[in-house]
Amino acid sequence: MSTLEHKYVEGAADEPVLLLLHGTGGGPDDLVPLARRLSPASALLAPAGPVSEHGAARWFRRLAEGVFDHEDVVFRANQLADFVLASREEYGLGDRRLVAIGFSNGANIAAAVTLLRPDAVRESALFAAMSPLPEPPREDLSGTRVFLSNGEHDPMAPLGSAETLVRDLRERGADVVAHRHPGGHQVTGNGLVAAAGWLNP
Repeated sequence: MSTLEHKYVEGAADEPVLLLLHGTGGGPDDLVPLARRLSPASALLAPAGPVSEHGAARWFRRLAEGVFDHEDVVFRANQLADFVLASREEYGLGDRRLVAIGFSNGANIAAAVTLLRPDAVRESALFAAMSPLPEPPREDLSGTRVFLSNGEHDPMAPLGSAETLVRDLRERGADVVAHRHPGGHQVTGNGLVAAAGWLNP
């Protein structure tokens, strides 16, 4: 079905399917506890990052810390989007609501898919994300919903880059909620509470 290794966990048909996208060096199980706090009964679709950086799984290549290989970002975002569409067929998800949940590198690839492939992902909750592309195409993102939680002192995902992402999404018509916390590169309890309220309005 797909080139991406993954796990799928059945869930309630009336709850959103959560697409779980782990951070660098993680795996499909990493965000399951977080997902269960956001939506306990949801089905989970959790792929593994296809790129290896010295043995650590990632979603796309980078040239240095915080310096992304933008061509690979585009390639991998399309790969992930195709995986999502194929998974809808494979697991009989039809037109069920699907929400990407990403942390760090996983949040960045979710942001890229949101910007590039609204046919695959229309809702994303991004933790510690930064702008994945310098000049995203002008896709019409009206109908897209994005929640972002960023630390004001995050050395790995600087707030300026996160604010660029918010601007790019809003300029294309997306509905964006930007949550801030005083910490660093992490998921906070307050961030999870805010995300759960956004996910289940």
